[in-house]
Amino acid sequence: MEVKTSLLDNMIGVGDMVLLEPLSEDSFIENLRNRFDHNEIYTYIGSVVISMNPYRSLPIFTPDKVEEYRNRNFYELSPHIYALADEAYRSLRDQDKDQCILITGESGAGKTEASKLVMSYVAAVCGKGQEVNKVKEQLLQSNPVLEAFGNAKTVRNDNSSRFGKYMDIEFDFKGDPLGGVISNYLLEKSRVVKQPRGERNFHVFYQLLSGASDDTLKKLKLDRDFSKYNYLSLDSAAVNGLDDAANFRTVRNAMQIVGFMEDEVQSVLELVAAVLKLGNIEFKPESRCNGSDESRIKDKNDLKEMCELLGIEQSVLERAFSYRTVEAKLEKVSTTLNVSQAYYARDALAKNLYSRLFSWLVTRINESIKAQTKARHKVMGVLDIYGFEIFEENSFEQFIINYCNEKLQQIFIELTLREEQEEYIREGIEWTNIEYFNNAIICDLIENHQNGILAMLDEECLRPGTVTDETFLDKLNTICAEHQHFESRLSKNSKFITDHSLPHNCFRIQHYAGKVLYRAEGFVDKNNDLLYRDLSQAMYKANHSLIKQLFPEGNPAKVNLKRPPTAGFQFKASVGTLMRNLQTKNPNYIRCIKPNDKKASHIFTDSLVCHQVRYLGLMENVRVRRAGYAFRQAYEPCLERYKMLCKQTWPHWRGPAREGVEVLMVDLQVPTEEFSYGRSKIFIRNPRTLFSLEERRRQCLQDLATLIQKIYRGWKCRCHFLLLKKSQIVVSAWYRRYAQQKKYQKIKSATTVVQSYTRGWQARKLLRELKYQKRCKEAVTTIAAFWHGTQARRELRRLKEEARRKHAVAVIWAYWQGLKVRREYRKFFRANAGKKIYDFTVQRIIQKYLLGMKSTIPSMSPIDKSWPARPYRFLDGVHTELRRIFHHWRCKKYRSQFTEETKAVYEEKLEASEIFKDKKALYPSSVSQPFKGDYLEISKNPKYQKLNSAVDEKVLLADVVNKINRANGKGTARIFLLTKNSVVLADQKTGQVKTSVPLPDLTSVSVSTQSDGFFALKLKEGSASAIKGDFLLSSEHLIEIITKLHRTGATAADSEQLNIDISDEFLVQFKHDKVCVKFIQGAPKNGNSVSCKRKNNRLLEVSVPTSA
Repeated sequence: MEVKTSLLDNMIGVGDMVLLEPLSEDSFIENLRNRFDHNEIYTYIGSVVISMNPYRSLPIFTPDKVEEYRNRNFYELSPHIYALADEAYRSLRDQDKDQCILITGESGAGKTEASKLVMSYVAAVCGKGQEVNKVKEQLLQSNPVLEAFGNAKTVRNDNSSRFGKYMDIEFDFKGDPLGGVISNYLLEKSRVVKQPRGERNFHVFYQLLSGASDDTLKKLKLDRDFSKYNYLSLDSAAVNGLDDAANFRTVRNAMQIVGFMEDEVQSVLELVAAVLKLGNIEFKPESRCNGSDESRIKDKNDLKEMCELLGIEQSVLERAFSYRTVEAKLEKVSTTLNVSQAYYARDALAKNLYSRLFSWLVTRINESIKAQTKARHKVMGVLDIYGFEIFEENSFEQFIINYCNEKLQQIFIELTLREEQEEYIREGIEWTNIEYFNNAIICDLIENHQNGILAMLDEECLRPGTVTDETFLDKLNTICAEHQHFESRLSKNSKFITDHSLPHNCFRIQHYAGKVLYRAEGFVDKNNDLLYRDLSQAMYKANHSLIKQLFPEGNPAKVNLKRPPTAGFQFKASVGTLMRNLQTKNPNYIRCIKPNDKKASHIFTDSLVCHQVRYLGLMENVRVRRAGYAFRQAYEPCLERYKMLCKQTWPHWRGPAREGVEVLMVDLQVPTEEFSYGRSKIFIRNPRTLFSLEERRRQCLQDLATLIQKIYRGWKCRCHFLLLKKSQIVVSAWYRRYAQQKKYQKIKSATTVVQSYTRGWQARKLLRELKYQKRCKEAVTTIAAFWHGTQARRELRRLKEEARRKHAVAVIWAYWQGLKVRREYRKFFRANAGKKIYDFTVQRIIQKYLLGMKSTIPSMSPIDKSWPARPYRFLDGVHTELRRIFHHWRCKKYRSQFTEETKAVYEEKLEASEIFKDKKALYPSSVSQPFKGDYLEISKNPKYQKLNSAVDEKVLLADVVNKINRANGKGTARIFLLTKNSVVLADQKTGQVKTSVPLPDLTSVSVSTQSDGFFALKLKEGSASAIKGDFLLSSEHLIEIITKLHRTGATAADSEQLNIDISDEFLVQFKHDKVCVKFIQGAPKNGNSVSCKRKNNRLLEVSVPTSA
């Protein structure tokens, strides 16, 4: 038997706010808090569901829960979003009523998750089949695609929808889904170019860089490092609990399921990459000859890569960023753009490119998921749109979002009242008018075709002359100053009211949810949403398959000089279409509330929830529902629930359910003014009456429970006694059986022992007889064996004697034949005997020589020059060749042990030998010293952190050198850095770069033949680096520096071979003078060190101590 349940069973707080008593804002918030603390996140207001975001996973969305709410009455179980989804689906399937589910709430309240739960429930309870499952999967998989391109991380929500979405799901007459149509509203495209602090750009940018393969990123000319893209904020690039790489794979899979072709996916990714590249384009000012300023692109690499991705000529797009063409009938005027205008054009292109791509995605998804049949469909709409927004600074976006919410509130009140009125009329209950706040006056203030704010904003944007936000605000002050829901500083002053909380550049509107202060700055630009025609035409010229579809207005053959519709006009038209669509459907409401701003579970902030309750109009909703009858219920469940309160209806009522309820109410003496009888339902006016019935039912249930317990306990005790009695009989029977079994076992055991003794005696007797017979047989066998052995031995001796005789004859014959052969061969042997003996002797000597080498071979060290002496002179050539081959093989084995780093060191040493051996006296002392390269450990030493960051390339050598002053010959300490492309000199104390010389500007290096560390870097005449002249330097690691310079210059593709000049006299160019540097040997004054002294303006003399 099915157990009947109700919303009122085991209720925590009040499950339906219509029954809340007393009703006040404080009791409303307290009831929400009480239920939230007990993990009850859903609460009803009549048929409206309030959903609290728990910020954690709860075990209330399992397949078992789906089955629990399937085909159940709305008020039969505790409040749940599944109950609303089931009610809407069954009304659509069984009553042929088109449905719409309106989900509202502010960012972070859980609207997107609520829409997913509704869609997943409908997908779970509708029909099955291959084609139906395919449609359901496509509908569900459209969500990840739209979330990737339309959702972003905000300070309030890690997965905030930055667009409004309305999806019509179409069903056939059986209730199976056929397809769907998605409409999007107001994508927040400004987020593409700029994000508030603590927020991210749209998810797809981070998912692409994190999850795409290296090959894909290479094709898209992208790098995984977020910091390389100006449009991506870095302070919130990584989000806890959000795996961008895994989500990218999910999105790719979802696009494949929805029906995107591989080339379409690649085109979409190319446009996303192009937006990132677009953000890296920067401009610099440039003055023209006529005194006007124009902009130029700083680095054209990103522009080039973007043009390659989109198939656009670079010069065309570059011109579109620098010039703007204005057409008026037959006249064209081209003006240059300054830097700020160029940045505006760049950002406008990025926003338009992304928003049009998003609209194309929605259209493409609609093509895949639309119903294939043309028969009439049943429709269920799901609306997931922004909630009312009140920020510290509210602009154009908040204005039109709040306008949309005003329209939704208007239709909500109208449809709720209409639904109440229809139910009263249907049930035959007298309808009384309900007073409520009608926000039509606010909607008219915004959308009136003549004096509405949107109309005036469009008029300002379209009129000639200077148009600014101030002129727009002046117009509002002129026309709307007397409106009771409009306030501004000027309108206040005209009424002699001073309001310092209202700035001069702002206006305030009294919405149904409260007063909102809007800053007029940016209203005109955001409403215009202009994209220069030059950029549209440049985009249309692209060879990319998708770009031409996104910018049809760029077609030169279809030039339209008419100004495009404004953003406000388009949104107003979209909202109007949406409202007309919703008017034709039966509404179902989900109001989403977030409990705190910290995105944390178990935290309930009263002030925040109260703010949302106010602007969602929930208290107004409760008052509308309670204005007539607070509770209504069908007669059957009402009688089933309360029949135990009356003796006449308990336990079974045989007549009609309505008569039973009437008898029940009369027996309970409920005042007649507290309820009314409808055709199929009873209506209860006051919640107190309902709670009184519930209290009586609870008391009655306790009495019934006591009675049931009494009967049950008596039955249980009697059963226990009967069980004991039965058990005693069973135990006695088992004991008697056990005693008889023991007696039988003893008799059986005695019989077995007697039998075993008898059988043993018989067996032993038989064994003795068998053993005697066996011994007789063995004796006969032994005698026969001995006799047969004697006969066999005799025969063997006879056969052996016969064989010996035959062998003797064969041996004598063999010896005779050998003698005859030797006599014949002797006369031929004497002629060739000497040569054969010689060849044998030589072979034996060589064999002995080679085997002896095995034990006398020297060690495997390449520098071991020992080699065993040759034993015979005729082996001289072989001995030498073997030594050479062994040495080469030994060197090869030694080289095979080298790592790549060791090879590079030996190659540098080898090159140093080729340059300096027998040419520079300092070279022999450097042979034993390893080439270290980075003597300063510049990448690890924090002292040189600034210098390391200033040098972009890998440092091949870092050392401290002395820069020689031509004026006095004294040295100044400098840090010498060598990279693949340049030589850098930096200050040793501060780490500041003094000079950077590209390697192609070096022509030669001059050093002396002596043991000093002086060298001169000679620069190419006319180069930018040669302005201050050549460099005369001194270093303790001269051999290594010159060798690395020579190797680096030789490997560079754009530089010539670096010449090394070794001479004791060479010329050095100091600015405009050439100075001769001369090296002499002598006894310097400063002990055993090299000294440099200026002799005259044309001579520097370097004294090098004489080596011992």
